Amino acid sequence: MTTPSLRAIDTSKPASADQQDAAADEGTPVSVKIRERIKAAQKRFHANDNIAEFIEPGELDKLLDEVQGKMSEVLSSLVIDTDSDHNTQDTARRVAKMYLNEIFRGRYHGAPAVTEFPNAERLNELMIVGPITVRSACSHHLCPIIGRVWIGVMPNEHSNLIGLSKYARLIDWIMSRPQIQEEAVTQVADILQSRMNPDGLAVVMEADHFCMHWRGVKDMDSKMINSVMRGSFLKDPNLRREFLSLVNHKKG
Repeated sequence: MTTPSLRAIDTSKPASADQQDAAADEGTPVSVKIRERIKAAQKRFHANDNIAEFIEPGELDKLLDEVQGKMSEVLSSLVIDTDSDHNTQDTARRVAKMYLNEIFRGRYHGAPAVTEFPNAERLNELMIVGPITVRSACSHHLCPIIGRVWIGVMPNEHSNLIGLSKYARLIDWIMSRPQIQEEAVTQVADILQSRMNPDGLAVVMEADHFCMHWRGVKDMDSKMINSVMRGSFLKDPNLRREFLSLVNHKKG
């Protein structure tokens, strides 16, 4: 008599809720994860905001891969044959690296280390730093903005001082984001005010905007010049006049 075959018994257990969540999380684009953290913290993530605190270790590499993939789709939609065109085969990767690690670095990386030291000699005379070359991109068209910045500082005995090169590092961190110039000078003033706490602070920026040079009206001569004046530079017209006169002399 033939013995009936026994059914194979499935001993595997259903995936736990944690395993299911992990699998779902693995398939979620890293940009979505970062965005959800920012929204949960009720913070902004505008083009000129820094979001470094919401990026976990290892995620920038994943974001680079994601941007590369999306950039490949843009090139495809522009009907560029990146398979056969040797000039554009690696363009998507190059652009992704340029955005995340260079021209928009100020969004994805934390502020540079800046050593502050006390005003031990109680300096209270006008200090001017500049011109500092700045490079950014217009947040409307992502076209280059190239210009110069001058900083005026009126310290007091309680002010902190920073090294000369640190002005350039902080300004580059602010400008390495999609910007409009009117907001950029305010961000520069804010970070210097918070670091140094001087009696007065002045920021003047002069820049060429390639969204005007390269497209649209294609006017090669127009520049934008704007300023922020705080504290004694705002209250004392003589101090403001001295600063602007020295800046204009340097520009000339």
